[in-house]
Amino acid sequence: MKQQKTIALVANTTWNIYNFRLNIIDKLLSEGHQVIVMAPIDEYLQYKEKYPTVKHIGIRTLNRYGVNPIRDVLLILELIRKYRALKPDLILHYTNKPNIYGAIAAKMAGIKSIATITGLGYAFIHKGSISRITKLLYRISAKFHQKLIFQNSVDKKLFIDNNFIENENAILVKGSGVDTNFFFPSDNGVDYNYTTFTFIGRLLYDKGIVEFVNAAKVIRKKYPHSRFWVVGELDQNNPSSIEKEDLNKWIEEKVIEYRGFENDVRPVLRKTDCVVLPSYREGLPRIILEGLAMAKPIITTETAGCEETVEPGQNGFLVPIKSSTKLIEAFEKFMALDHKQQRAMGDAGRLKAEKEFDSILIANQVYEIINPLLQEVSSNP
Repeated sequence: MKQQKTIALVANTTWNIYNFRLNIIDKLLSEGHQVIVMAPIDEYLQYKEKYPTVKHIGIRTLNRYGVNPIRDVLLILELIRKYRALKPDLILHYTNKPNIYGAIAAKMAGIKSIATITGLGYAFIHKGSISRITKLLYRISAKFHQKLIFQNSVDKKLFIDNNFIENENAILVKGSGVDTNFFFPSDNGVDYNYTTFTFIGRLLYDKGIVEFVNAAKVIRKKYPHSRFWVVGELDQNNPSSIEKEDLNKWIEEKVIEYRGFENDVRPVLRKTDCVVLPSYREGLPRIILEGLAMAKPIITTETAGCEETVEPGQNGFLVPIKSSTKLIEAFEKFMALDHKQQRAMGDAGRLKAEKEFDSILIANQVYEIINPLLQEVSSNP
């Protein structure tokens, strides 16, 4: 009989748990373990309705964008206190601040930990003091984790090449997974009078939204039967957020159709011909996985996290980052395909989602990494 263990999941928002970690919670509970979630409390605490046995502990001092060193020290102290009080057998950290400061706290509390690098984001895209400090903090803290899970090979290589972590402790798992039963192909709502390209994500410069809009301006003039949808919200706390004035201008000029924020993107995806994410860098973007699962061709960039999702010409197209010109070419390539060819491209994407990115498959892979550490806890009472 398996011995029950207690595993804590730590993230910078409850939203992160709700959207990306439920497959891990399902797997841990199915294996008979107790689960604790630690994250600042927000409206996504509703996940607890499905998981009444999961204990949720709020984190008061975690500011995901703040750069106040005093507050970060307070975060470390808060995590140390809570780790020592809760005494989990293993801690799974997600997102930058938990990955960095949680590593230090877990080490101080004498608890094994794993970090998942879900994307290095603004701090690694932009040069400057924030980038230098983040890299230094990862160099110090990464070695405190027993394992680091990477969602793409570029991030993994970066950490190994910079001696942040030993090669044997770096493991590749392709993303957080997508529920291929929830996201499935459907032609309901597709309008064959238009070719619809859809951008879904936070409205950040680093997501390539400006390149998307600039390319849309050209294509809309040349092909009146094309349309460009944008789904997502402004993230004013993120230094890469677009300005409200820019969004208003794009809407007024009718370059894009802005559809706001959607909790459930499936209705939009059903009416979409092609999902577009011209991002500068990702971990492994969930929206692309959702598009693949719904048999939608993908246009994205030749960059970390994105390029793993597309086999060019098979299930979509890849373009260089920050290139509206190449994005225009990709749009025209896609529009030159007939409906049968576009459907075949979508079907290839669906197959890729099932084989490589299914949420149950990903959860099982993560558990294979976790289990040996749990066994070590059992053998060292």
